[in-house]
Amino acid sequence: MTDTTPPSRPGFREALHVWAKIGLLSFGGPAGQIAMMHRMLVDEKKWISEPQFLHALNFCMLLPGPEAQQLATYVGWLLHRAKGGVAAGLLFILPGLCVILGLSAVYMLWREVPAVEGVFFGLQAAVLAIVIEAVQRIAKRAIKTRFLLALGGAAFAAIYGLQLPFPLIVLGAGLVGAMVGRRRPDWIAAAAVKDDRDVLPSVPPSARRSLLLLGLFGLLWFAPVIALLVTLGDAHVYSRIGVFFSEMAVVTFGGAYAVLAYVAQQAVTIYGWLSPDQMLHGLGLAETTPGPLILVLTFVGFVAGFEHGGFASPLLGGLAGGLLATWVTFVPCFLWIFLGAPYVERARHVRAFAHALAAITAAVVGVILNLAVWFALHVLFRQMQPLSFGPLHWDLPVLSSLDPAMALLAAVALVAVFRFHLGLGWLLGGAAVAGIVIRLAA
Repeated sequence: MTDTTPPSRPGFREALHVWAKIGLLSFGGPAGQIAMMHRMLVDEKKWISEPQFLHALNFCMLLPGPEAQQLATYVGWLLHRAKGGVAAGLLFILPGLCVILGLSAVYMLWREVPAVEGVFFGLQAAVLAIVIEAVQRIAKRAIKTRFLLALGGAAFAAIYGLQLPFPLIVLGAGLVGAMVGRRRPDWIAAAAVKDDRDVLPSVPPSARRSLLLLGLFGLLWFAPVIALLVTLGDAHVYSRIGVFFSEMAVVTFGGAYAVLAYVAQQAVTIYGWLSPDQMLHGLGLAETTPGPLILVLTFVGFVAGFEHGGFASPLLGGLAGGLLATWVTFVPCFLWIFLGAPYVERARHVRAFAHALAAITAAVVGVILNLAVWFALHVLFRQMQPLSFGPLHWDLPVLSSLDPAMALLAAVALVAVFRFHLGLGWLLGGAAVAGIVIRLAA
């Protein structure tokens, strides 16, 4: 039976306590974090109703950025408006940010110690299994028709073979979805428009409100980036961090795993801030911390600042790079929530918008598949050989460079995930212990 008890409204101090608890316990990636918020906010506290929670989640899934953090921000705004949204969003981020900065420092200082190296060796195998499982889970949810399957395959070919930029793939998929949906909506099979009953209350669209929000958050977002460009020049690593992650904050539709594909392509291949192995290690660290998985970007900024920042103390350079990447990544998340709610709520009921979103989600599956292939090749093989054929470019593994220990550990991790559905904590912990044993034995 449906619970008809009207939602209660907590005091601000009580809400702060709950948001802090969620921030400290938000392990397990977006799926686990959303499930935990549902249990605490809907089932236990009854602060919002089930339809309200689902409506908020659907809204956040439309936005670029980490959907779980934006969901917390939106519910915080619902309960206590601006101060509630800011408090909920920040408390969701801060515990994980402190942990990932500390782990990044440990990694850069002591990663060559055999036991520490063994931890990261094992985490690579676990991360590979996690990413492959994410491809399967997201594909089952997003790929409903043969057309969407073909669109996902085309997106994979575009980013893997043609190396097209992620924003262009997202834009192209949205346009194709909107156009095809007009003539053959059965090819898209977008979700039906939701019932309007019991939805989250929202303020009406207002040009004055929108301009005020754009001015405030635009200043918070771009002032540090402009200051770095003016003082250091556009070629300095901090200027590039500010510009790159600001651009990424606008186009990161599809959740954390889609973002990682884009970041890996740019930070490793284009900018050379870190190696493929370091990117894998950073994802392993982010999987072990509370908060958004996208905090792996903090690690990327830390490594870039540590290696290329030019500080007398590399740790200070890494801290500056990590905090800068975090700032320009998450400030826009608050802007999207506070600014977009009145407009996106209306857009959800436009069928062409739903068709475009379904197509983008299918394309994101192809992008995440590219991430899985990229990780697998760099985890399992020590050497890669570039191959080009006209506009197509691939990295093919040198088969003789296969790492047998890593291959065995990755196979065990895949069995643990797909056959025994091992929890994230057990998987990461077991892989880390196995990695230490392998490295010490070697």
